[in-house]
Amino acid sequence: MSETILGIEAGGTRTTLILSNTQGELIHQRVFGPGNFRVIGKQGLLDLLKSCANDEQDPACVCLGLAGVRDDRDRGWIIEAAREIWPNALIWVDHDLASALIVAQRNFKKADSHVLVLSGTGSCCFGRDKKGKEAKCGGWGHHLGDRGSSYDIAHSAIRAVIQHFDQTGKWPKLGEKLLQASMHNDPNDWIPWFQQASKTEIAALAVVVFEAFKKRDPLARGVINQAALALATDAIACWKRLESKTCYFVLAGGVFLKQPAFTRLFKRLLREIKQDAHIAIIPAESAWGTIYAGLDLHASSKVRMPRNSQSAVRHTRTSLRDQVLPVATQISPTEIRLPLSRKLDVMSRGKAIDLFLAEDESIPSAIREEKKKILKWISWVTEGLKKGGRLFYVGAGTSGRLGILDASECPPTFGVPASMIQGVIAGGRTAIWESMEGAEDDFMAGFQTLQRRGFDRKDMVLGIAASGRTPFVHGALSYARSLGARQGMLCFNPHLEWPRDHHPDVVICPEVGPEILTGSTRLKAGTATKLVLNMITTLSMIGIGKVKSNLMIDVRASNEKLRDRAIRMVVTLTDVHYDLAHSTLLAAGWDIQQACLILEGKGDRPKA
Repeated sequence: MSETILGIEAGGTRTTLILSNTQGELIHQRVFGPGNFRVIGKQGLLDLLKSCANDEQDPACVCLGLAGVRDDRDRGWIIEAAREIWPNALIWVDHDLASALIVAQRNFKKADSHVLVLSGTGSCCFGRDKKGKEAKCGGWGHHLGDRGSSYDIAHSAIRAVIQHFDQTGKWPKLGEKLLQASMHNDPNDWIPWFQQASKTEIAALAVVVFEAFKKRDPLARGVINQAALALATDAIACWKRLESKTCYFVLAGGVFLKQPAFTRLFKRLLREIKQDAHIAIIPAESAWGTIYAGLDLHASSKVRMPRNSQSAVRHTRTSLRDQVLPVATQISPTEIRLPLSRKLDVMSRGKAIDLFLAEDESIPSAIREEKKKILKWISWVTEGLKKGGRLFYVGAGTSGRLGILDASECPPTFGVPASMIQGVIAGGRTAIWESMEGAEDDFMAGFQTLQRRGFDRKDMVLGIAASGRTPFVHGALSYARSLGARQGMLCFNPHLEWPRDHHPDVVICPEVGPEILTGSTRLKAGTATKLVLNMITTLSMIGIGKVKSNLMIDVRASNEKLRDRAIRMVVTLTDVHYDLAHSTLLAAGWDIQQACLILEGKGDRPKA
């Protein structure tokens, strides 16, 4: 092993590699292409790291500050990938904002907190205090955020030019310059170009806007002023979230470094909000933050992340997860091989179908054994919904999809708002139709998902996990527990020992036994899940008055089939003929209950 530190900072535009000795003295520096983890993907990052390994194959430390790193799951994967390439090195991984902030912390030590204000192709404000508390404003990408970035400036300038043309009929000077720079002949050419141009291509037009700003072009001045104010507002918000007395605002990125007029404007606007603000340009290239992290790492005697890094957060998350998860005293039945299906691969299809049906016959009796617990949960849900609460299903994989399926059926079936019954799946929207490996292992993601959905004390959450031990699900249950809200668990593993302070209010655990295909819980466990969820929502909706007799009296008559069903329901409930039921429903806006009241003489026809 050589006594060197390899620092790599990868952003959306370029990747900077710095190799130093263990005293922090530069050996050499190189630049590679873009390295945003979210853009280039896992294989792209592996290829990039292998290219970097040509500079140093056996360093003492490898420190990576990578754009696109969001959570511990990302860090864990990157650490393992780096260890494959540099097996003997100490590894540090964080996002590129953290490595840049380390430069600020190292050079301005007296402040209670530091806020990095980054404006380049993208933008973000990222702060950290001496205790490790963090806050971030921006960094949502060019479609959702990047306020005050070169992309934002270029995009806003083109919009301003088009708006000026629409309102005055005159093509402005700034429009001429932007057409020339983008090599277009007509503003209509921008329409298809914007749909296919890269973020970097559009951001490059910001140079034209800055030149016009220097010449006091009114449109350019408006755009630049708005961009600087947006950044200043975000920077102040970031500092306020840290709740510190003193703060150093450190400016980084190509816009601040290459556009001094913009930097002066930003400083003036920031000081108008906070008069005593300490503001400075980042004193060294932000990539040096990875080297400084390596110096701290090398100075320690064990593998750990440096002070003021994410290590404390990661340790807290892991230990909290370990405290909350139930202990499996035996292997889950869903992981045991079913003796009857050991020859499934050579079994005739007819016999296989018979086996499926025979195994499924055991599901209702297993659910019946949990009847009292199911009734208790339905009672809580019914009372909660009456008081304005909401029911959340939380699961991963098949369990999450089944929760979403049941939740999505409630608005059209019972006429309730989509917010009343919500399905949450580990990995988010994409995981509905794609496998998201590792998403279920993120405890804090489950915790934060309910937090961001505005979950409160009057809401209820039912975790769905065949094994009963899915970290994402337990993260959500923990958040609900912290508020004193109702939590339930639907699982199929009876061999769990629950921590005393982290036992859900009810655990529904039908013992459906091993799966025909070992471990494939989309089979019997999935079928049982659907049956239980059907009971929970249907009986809860009956409890809040959404069913009369066995009819869905609040169904949304949104198509021909459902409108015919609505008419027949009114006929059944009021004993009138079909045409009168139809005309009354039309007058009542297809509200079945209102139509029935009108026909029973208890309600008024809406005025035309």
